[in-house]
Amino acid sequence: MLETGSESLGRQNHLDYDVHGLVGIRLVDPSPTDAAAVARQLGPLESPLSRKPDIVVRFVKHLPTARLRYLGLKDGFTDDGFFILQSGKKESKVRIAFDQIGGQCEIVCQSGLRSVPLLMAILNLTALKKDCVALHASAFVYEGKGILVTGWAKGGKTESLLAFASQGAKYVGDEWILLRGDGNRMYGIPENIRLWNWHLEYLPEVRRQIGTEERALFRLIESLDGMQRLMVKGRLGNMVPVKFLRQAMPALRRQLNVTLEPRTIFGAGLGSLTARPERVFLLVSHEDSRISVQATDPLEIARRMASSIQYEQLPFLEHYLAFKFAFPQRRNAFIERAAELQYSILRRALAGKLGYCVRHPYPVSLPELYNAMRPYCEGSDRIPALEQPHTSLGPS
Repeated sequence: MLETGSESLGRQNHLDYDVHGLVGIRLVDPSPTDAAAVARQLGPLESPLSRKPDIVVRFVKHLPTARLRYLGLKDGFTDDGFFILQSGKKESKVRIAFDQIGGQCEIVCQSGLRSVPLLMAILNLTALKKDCVALHASAFVYEGKGILVTGWAKGGKTESLLAFASQGAKYVGDEWILLRGDGNRMYGIPENIRLWNWHLEYLPEVRRQIGTEERALFRLIESLDGMQRLMVKGRLGNMVPVKFLRQAMPALRRQLNVTLEPRTIFGAGLGSLTARPERVFLLVSHEDSRISVQATDPLEIARRMASSIQYEQLPFLEHYLAFKFAFPQRRNAFIERAAELQYSILRRALAGKLGYCVRHPYPVSLPELYNAMRPYCEGSDRIPALEQPHTSLGPS
């Protein structure tokens, strides 16, 4: 049973998050490390709740699992509980009652986790009950206009946000945007932003804030990459050390990134994290070197993004299906209707908006992406005449 009343507050250490008045989250008995882990997930949305929380995250030192049965490597269940199992430097368990999601839901975590698993997915589903759809997107305000940028994973949403950041745009959110069903408001969740080394080539002010050790690591990896590219063309390419380096390079290239708080990038441009969406962009990367922008029916964007939302939910659904295997009598009808509700809300929210499809190469030049999108972010609410495609060669 959930303890969310005044009795539990009087005797327990707790910390509250109020996500734009839509979803209330309470951390019960978090250690400083636990609190910091959730802060990395939710950003600066900590605020006392004057209502009962929708989600309670309870931290305990030990989580008993008598007669645990395993479901693959990631899940397990006992006679009355379902657990997500995490391995690493420290093995840990998390108990989630999937049949509670959509109402008041409790997550019980062993203290010391690097993050609370499925917290964002559960937050997004809880917001769905409040007539808000969670869209995989970035959002910002430019010249007084609320801009929503969405697409498939790795489609260019963060790149658009970064392109406009250096031109005075105000940050609303990146990764997940909560969009109200009436289409009048969107809300950002200020998660940390992952920047790749090639992003930083266009953001010298941000690059200067990166630690000396990280910059040295980037230079070392780039030097090794250049070295192995040269050696592979000659006789040295058949030597064992060169082959080993060539095999190791994909893993090394994945280290060419840094995670930063939005405030580091936007500074004073980090505003209220909310805006009225007035322009909607669907971004798609393609093999052409040009950037093109075309007016697009926003309902077409809704149809496409409904599939994207389901794709992003797959990790959550894997655990939910395991939960149903463990407890077939405890299915959650709300979760099973979520896709239908998401599409319905998304259609209502985007109806009548100005919509555009942007096709671009990847990696893409951030200044050229800005120049291509800028005309469609400004001016009146009439659809402007489409310009010729912009040529982009990406970073040198």
